[in-house]
Amino acid sequence: MTEKSADRIDEATTRILDLEAELEASGTMTREAAALARARTLLHEWVDSVTAVVATPGVGRVVLIHENGAESRIASPELPFRSRSAAETKRRTDPAGQCRRMTSRKASP
Repeated sequence: MTEKSADRIDEATTRILDLEAELEASGTMTREAAALARARTLLHEWVDSVTAVVATPGVGRVVLIHENGAESRIASPELPFRSRSAAETKRRTDPAGQCRRMTSRKASP
């Protein structure tokens, strides 16, 4: 890792911890190799429990549906585009016989 890259990571982690502190929610950060390896292992286990993915690039969000039915939401400007291109688009047929992508509809007030 270059010095510039390390500086950017330090700046980002400090900014995030400061923002969390403003919300009176403490956070933790590590760059130590063993702790980072453990965090990656736990994240891989968590991701392996995903049974469905809903990507919404327009709002920069991905919703993961886990084996137990729990939902995890990830806000990211990049991830929805990556996951949408990797996923199959679920389609339905309307009464006229045309296929179209399924979209959610807001209820009328």
